[in-house]
Amino acid sequence: MKVLVTGAAGFIGMYVARLLLERGDEVIGIDNLNDYYDPQLKLARLENLATYSGFSFRRVDIADTAASAALFADEGFERVVHLAAQAGVRYSLTNPQAYIQSNLVGFANILEGCRRNQVRHLVYASSSSVYGTNTRMPFSVRDEVNHPVSLYAATKKSNELMAHSYSHLYGLPTTGLRCFTVYWPWGRPDMSPWLFSSAILEGRPNDVFNHGRMRRDFTYIDDIAEGTVRVLDRIAAPNPDFDAAHPDPGSSQAPYRVYNIGNRQPVELMTFIETLERALGREAKKNFLPMQAGDVLATCADVADLARDIGFTPQTPLAEGIARWAAWFRAYVSGADSLKRAK
Repeated sequence: MKVLVTGAAGFIGMYVARLLLERGDEVIGIDNLNDYYDPQLKLARLENLATYSGFSFRRVDIADTAASAALFADEGFERVVHLAAQAGVRYSLTNPQAYIQSNLVGFANILEGCRRNQVRHLVYASSSSVYGTNTRMPFSVRDEVNHPVSLYAATKKSNELMAHSYSHLYGLPTTGLRCFTVYWPWGRPDMSPWLFSSAILEGRPNDVFNHGRMRRDFTYIDDIAEGTVRVLDRIAAPNPDFDAAHPDPGSSQAPYRVYNIGNRQPVELMTFIETLERALGREAKKNFLPMQAGDVLATCADVADLARDIGFTPQTPLAEGIARWAAWFRAYVSGADSLKRAK
């Protein structure tokens, strides 16, 4: 297939694109390469993808309506994996316009490109953050998600609503993936594995919010990428048992689906830090702080629908994933330091 992967220079984008390329698909990757974090890391991911003959890259901002429309018209994509977004809960507290432009205007441009150019399936990244103040565990796609606690979460919920409208009005098959706390080699510097690892290796204190009393459903990148590709292959279809009198939020009379994709095994934050300490061979200095605005106490994914429809559930144990992360991080930091010294 000819597949568009937006956010191809991002953390999930690189893995999904690579998986598609390894099975023989043609992949066009786009990204705006903004400076939310070090663009050199994004360029290094693209260099990794450039080793595949079926990959090509376009520098395109999805919020640029004209550029987005031209891309779709020129390339004739069969399917689209939309992963480009302004990420980060905390950044949304101080930079709301970045989220409006990328996550709302940009997503509208992707939807328009898909419906005007006969794209057969749009798969897009939603987020576990849509569950907001929900406390019933595990989080289910059948739960209402009407109380987000950050603008980032609100834009992701908005994406699901926008996708449903296009599925209903134009018959565009869409599937949203609510990803749960992804960690990985090649990860983002603003997320906890990188922040904790760099502080541990440099002997600096780690900020531990809510005094460590939080739980997260940490999900390894290989599981996220495989789940995404499997979902892409199963084109969303109407739910034949949909009852409009008792609507199921995870499906529709339209070709629309939403799935959780998580490890189903929430881990205490302190356990996560201890696992990272063992992998890095050093003890963390901890700076215990109160809960930060926009955070939630716990996440846990109900992946029953994903297992039933796609035949897949994430399987990577935390200790195994963290060991892979730590090995990559040490090598990457060592290489980056050598480069700085050479300059």
